[in-house]
Amino acid sequence: MYGKQTERAIGAMSRLAEVWDDGKTRLSAVEIADDRALPRPMVAKILTTLSQANLVVGSPGPGGGYALSRPPIEICFQEVYDLFEREDPSHMCPFGGGVCGVGDCCAMHDRLVAMRESIRAFMSETTFEIFRVAWQVDGIRPTKPDVMPVLPRETFRAAKMRA
Repeated sequence: MYGKQTERAIGAMSRLAEVWDDGKTRLSAVEIADDRALPRPMVAKILTTLSQANLVVGSPGPGGGYALSRPPIEICFQEVYDLFEREDPSHMCPFGGGVCGVGDCCAMHDRLVAMRESIRAFMSETTFEIFRVAWQVDGIRPTKPDVMPVLPRETFRAAKMRA
């Protein structure tokens, strides 16, 4: 659905949403990276990009750190996605290799369009408020990175290719 950089940006934003209290609480890049088990240098770079886009505000020095620039209910995933992902300009049909929109629709056309529309709706309708509520209201905490499930469950990630 999106790349590693976007995934990590959403991870950083979600951590800031969890502690949202009108921007009073600030977390350092190191705290965010460690809380989400993300590479520190990459999180610092991502936070710079998020700050330049006015999604987070940062302040240097002791007591400084990052906070969301506005309430998490006002920030949707699409804003983060648009910073780190590029739309594929190709109009090639994955079914036959021709140009989409020329000739008859391929067997996958309607499904691919529906999937793209569904993803766009999800990204634009889902706000970071979901993380604030999970943390502050429901008391849900992320699983530690080194904990493995006893019984594997379905994941949203694509299955790994088998050799």
